[in-house]
Amino acid sequence: MLTARGLRRLAAAVCLARRSASAVAALPGAGAARFHDYDDAITECVERRALREGRQVHARMVAAGYRPALYLATRLVIMYARCGALEDARNVLDGMPERNVVSWTAMISGYSQNERPDQAWELFIMMLRAGCEPNEFTLASVLTSCTGSQGIHQVKQVHAFAVKTNFELHMFVGSSLLDMYAKSENIQEARRVFDMLPARDVVSYTAILSGYTQLGLDEEALDLFRLLYNEGMQCNQVTFTALLNALSGLSSMDYGKQVHGLILRRELPFFMALQNSLIDMYSKCGKLLYSRRVFDSMPERSVVSWNAMLMGYGRHGLAHEVVQLFRSMCDEVKPDSVTLLAVLSGYSHGGLVDEGLDMFDHIVKEQSTLLNTEHYGCVIDLLGRSGQLQKALNLIEKMPFQPTRAIWGSLLGACRVHTNVHVGEFVAQKLLDIEPENAGNYVILSNIYAAAGMWKDVFRVRKLMLKKTVIKEPGRSWMILDKVIHTFHSCERFHPRKEDINAKIKEIYVAIKAAGFVPDLSCVLHDVDDEQKERMLLGHSEKLAITFGLMSTPSDLTIQVMKNLRICVDCHNFAKFVSKVYGREISLRDKNRFHLITEGACTCGDYW
Repeated sequence: MLTARGLRRLAAAVCLARRSASAVAALPGAGAARFHDYDDAITECVERRALREGRQVHARMVAAGYRPALYLATRLVIMYARCGALEDARNVLDGMPERNVVSWTAMISGYSQNERPDQAWELFIMMLRAGCEPNEFTLASVLTSCTGSQGIHQVKQVHAFAVKTNFELHMFVGSSLLDMYAKSENIQEARRVFDMLPARDVVSYTAILSGYTQLGLDEEALDLFRLLYNEGMQCNQVTFTALLNALSGLSSMDYGKQVHGLILRRELPFFMALQNSLIDMYSKCGKLLYSRRVFDSMPERSVVSWNAMLMGYGRHGLAHEVVQLFRSMCDEVKPDSVTLLAVLSGYSHGGLVDEGLDMFDHIVKEQSTLLNTEHYGCVIDLLGRSGQLQKALNLIEKMPFQPTRAIWGSLLGACRVHTNVHVGEFVAQKLLDIEPENAGNYVILSNIYAAAGMWKDVFRVRKLMLKKTVIKEPGRSWMILDKVIHTFHSCERFHPRKEDINAKIKEIYVAIKAAGFVPDLSCVLHDVDDEQKERMLLGHSEKLAITFGLMSTPSDLTIQVMKNLRICVDCHNFAKFVSKVYGREISLRDKNRFHLITEGACTCGDYW
């Protein structure tokens, strides 16, 4: 039975078909049709993407022996390309006795828009060899087809051609250039093109912001937005979507709320991707209530909307909420591969091992076509977190995919948590074979040895790191205060208030010790005495950030701290005691999940 929305869509489709058919029917009989009759009919078919009627117009031409002039033949190419009938469009182009830049560009654009990059590039080369000079629209079209392994080389060739022909600074060409440079992760060149543009529009603004966010350069994206907004930057829904993605990476709640307010004041039309980004942004800022409000207020939701909300709950370890929402989702939309990944991830973060395994077994039996390595990775993570390392290893050996470095990395991390040297050595060797330059694998193996007190092996691994010149990613934590990002590294020496922070953390340490806090010295992976270990623990970046937050924010405000690595057990306990003793709510987001700590208790249930 058709819904009201379905009936409206059907009625609209019938109306469009009638209008296009009417245009064909309005053509005079064979031999009587003139240029403008065909032009009007083809134009109607182009606007309505009416392929069947367009073919009828073309057939009338052929039957009448009418040989279309250059303009009309080009319109046929455009009509077929717009309707996705690329073979028909190419046949018309190849049969044209003469072609101009519009003819070539129409076909190149058709290939680009229909994901035929190789054919678009080949036709562009043919155009040049035929002696036809491309215009700005040709270059913009061919640039969007510069993808794949040769994409960046093709972009550079087109860029060089644009410089020679003085098209580099044209709006269409410049925007396409910076977009393709950004997508190929050459953000410096993208920024150079952007800065050179004499005039910028919403497309170029959005392209450069998206480039920064896609590379994880969220701070740079935010800085650029502030600069450009003050210069009167135009924004549309896509621009705001790119900006929200950057704010998600930074967990910048203050900026996120300001941008949301700006969106509401602009009264922009409903744009589902923008609403989905709001859901994601709020959940990554630790505000699931706001995420749910956006989700519930949406007049319509796609599978992406549901997935964003599911991922948010899973990220916070709220497995029961994941299950409830998943059941509601199944009544409205069909789950996809990402949905199943979100559900399995929710079980993993929530510690619901048996339920997660049951769900996985059900998926294998009923929806196996949706499974990929990421789903198996979730289950391996689930088993690893619960200490079932041998079962996880068995699953890797049985799964129908080659294990990825992410899967091996997840299992190695579990070996570190559970100090399993035997499995850890085996997994580490697999990873070192796959990515010998990744310092993280050496560090985790070294930490496993250190936790087991195997100091000779620790020194052996560290010596190997020096030999291979691999450098460990330094741990860092950050928080945003008064629109300024404050970053802390272990044993911070450069923060302008480092003296105050060091004094305050000692005061905190005394207070929480009196309340029962006992430092977990096993988190210090160096062969030093206990007193030195305590001093080293106090220098952890997340402790410094929490201390700064305690000093610098009102008592009714949540202290929000982000970290680029997994939070250690001692820092987690430190945060819980600070919350209990000082009556503060603390939100900690590490590389894996959220920890919302209130009155000394964490939403993770000490399971992460």
